[in-house]
Amino acid sequence: MIKHKDIDNYIASFPEEIQMALDKMRAIIKKAAPNAAEVISYGMPSFRLNGNLVYFAAWKTHIGFYPTSSGIAAFKKEFADYKSSKGAVQFPIDKPFPSGLIKKIVKFRVKEDSLKAKAKKK
Repeated sequence: MIKHKDIDNYIASFPEEIQMALDKMRAIIKKAAPNAAEVISYGMPSFRLNGNLVYFAAWKTHIGFYPTSSGIAAFKKEFADYKSSKGAVQFPIDKPFPSGLIKKIVKFRVKEDSLKAKAKKK
């Protein structure tokens, strides 16, 4: 497994078509969580505030989006057209991403993360 130093390095390691998809996913997440830090976690691009919010990764035929199990559960109906599991959803590389849905999920995770951090401080 290649160890990437940052998200730019991760994205640059893929062919141009996949780089474009990864750049788009990154931009959607950054817009929805502008205060989140970009990190590499578990070998994947991740965004974090008080904890990890979401991850994403490139695969041969899809971009995996990992909003944790709570992010999947909260939007299960919206994932009906996509292959998904308890903690992940797959967006085919050759089709447009559901940008609005990704944005909603990231905002949901930001709120969830913030509430969790406040509860810990009490």
